[in-house]
Amino acid sequence: MKIHLSKDAMDWFREEMEVEPGEAVRFFVRYGGSGLQPGFSLGVTKDRPYEATVRHEQDDVLYFIEEADHWYFDEHDLHVTVDDTLDELSYSYGQKEA
Repeated sequence: MKIHLSKDAMDWFREEMEVEPGEAVRFFVRYGGSGLQPGFSLGVTKDRPYEATVRHEQDDVLYFIEEADHWYFDEHDLHVTVDDTLDELSYSYGQKEA
């Protein structure tokens, strides 16, 4: 699986989370909400990888998913954009690319 980030998402991380080059951002599974798996949703935080199973580096920032959260994606790619109406991140899940 892969992580895909739009330019708007990259800008959002810099502006809203104050992510700077050399830092890392983790996508993690949390209980509650709605998402790809019933009863779970996706969260995001600045963190350092421990057992990252998926990594995507862009503009000297590492975006990653830990091994413990890999099950949530069920072999789907993660696409991160920004919902312009809400000015917050939006996640979609596409079929895994070869």
